[in-house]
Amino acid sequence: MSKIVILGAGISGHVAAAHLRRKLSKEHEVLVVSPNSNYQWIPSNIWVGIGRMKSEQILFPLAPLYKKKNINYKQALVTTFHPEGDAETASPFVNIKYVNSEQKGNTEKVTYDYLINATGPKLAFDMTEGLNPGTNKAYSVCTYSHAEHAWHALDDLIQQMKQGKKAKILIGTGHAKSTCQGAAFEYILNVEQELRRHNVRDQAEVIWIANEYQLGDFGMDGMLLTYGNNIMKSSEMVEMVFEDRGIKWILGAGVNKIEDGKAHYETLDGEYKSETYDFAMLIPAFTGHGFKAFDKNNEDITEKLFKGFMLVDADYTAKPYEEWSVQDWPETYQNPTYKNIFAPGIAFAPPHAISKPRVSKNGTTISPAPPRTGMPSGITAKLVADNIIDTINGKKDLNHKGSLGNMGAACIASAGYGMTKGSGVSITTYPIVPDYNKYPDTQGRELGKTFGEIGLAGHWLKLVLHYAFIYKAKMKPFWWLIPE
Repeated sequence: MSKIVILGAGISGHVAAAHLRRKLSKEHEVLVVSPNSNYQWIPSNIWVGIGRMKSEQILFPLAPLYKKKNINYKQALVTTFHPEGDAETASPFVNIKYVNSEQKGNTEKVTYDYLINATGPKLAFDMTEGLNPGTNKAYSVCTYSHAEHAWHALDDLIQQMKQGKKAKILIGTGHAKSTCQGAAFEYILNVEQELRRHNVRDQAEVIWIANEYQLGDFGMDGMLLTYGNNIMKSSEMVEMVFEDRGIKWILGAGVNKIEDGKAHYETLDGEYKSETYDFAMLIPAFTGHGFKAFDKNNEDITEKLFKGFMLVDADYTAKPYEEWSVQDWPETYQNPTYKNIFAPGIAFAPPHAISKPRVSKNGTTISPAPPRTGMPSGITAKLVADNIIDTINGKKDLNHKGSLGNMGAACIASAGYGMTKGSGVSITTYPIVPDYNKYPDTQGRELGKTFGEIGLAGHWLKLVLHYAFIYKAKMKPFWWLIPE
């Protein structure tokens, strides 16, 4: 019998647990450890943040589902990693601390045969002074509770605008190294449309602020794509959308301090500026959780497992940007030292940025970190699960592989909610990490598989995906037929 422990119940952790439980016999234990009591479909937080969905529509409790599906579950957070065991315990284990009301504060050693680290990122609001959701008129949509607070504040502002108040709304990234520009992009378009729906658009100045060098970078160095019968850069497409919506933009901005209604930032030119606002939604920096690891003699071996996020089968050799390649990126998400530990999704340490790194004249890095959310999280989780299943069944090699350098991704960015007036920006890119050797004339990507569309159909598709992936996450009949 094998015991597979999964840390985290987000997209990666939940996908891995579901596939493991479906494909392994009941003699094998699948255990999920997560501090969260609910599963949330994070892409729909955007709609919670504009009041068009309730939190109840994007989440469900984990415990009843896991009990029904014979997946063990502990509502706890991991504190330390012990991949060799210790003087008292021969098996590898993690230390966990319970956060549920019945056992809160209690600790436990959880042993394992295979470990999947799907803890995702720490939302490092503290890396930007004053950036704390719900304070200083600044908000977040990174969790459903954050999105709820954002909507209440935005709704209050809209009501004031209906009484004649002029307002400035600032949306984008809240740190010089933030990632997840796509979520902020969706939110600013949805907010702008809600202002129109409430007939207060002429009362508002809407501004995009980001650490991107160009619009449409999205932490992926932008892209060249087909749009209808045309070929255009993603920067041109986003600029077209922003100009059509009357949205202004500030680029190359490393936000470093938030005060009440004021964002301070540094530019790539080395200037220090500020922007006032009445409502802001700023994506924080994402970091690893700061885990520590120890060997059987209780010596610190953190560097063997973590480099911020977890080390996997990537090439972490430091080298100039010009020497980076898609071959640097991992394929199996297996830790090179401890072969029974894996880290799919956001939990793995990327070997380098995807966008060209840029530094201000003051020496500050102002550049997006690489995204690993959504579709890549699900795909990498499934391949990790399949490799563990194969290993349990006696196969020696890891045959399931998927590098972001040979993996495509489809992103349906909501641009406004509504069955007749909604909109979506659909972007498909292949590969995620550009391969400039294979596709030298099209910015590192295959043009036939990298395209964009804008329109009502995009909204319908995103809405369909919302319900499809909630259905899949609840493991309802034939859920596995829905692709990652």
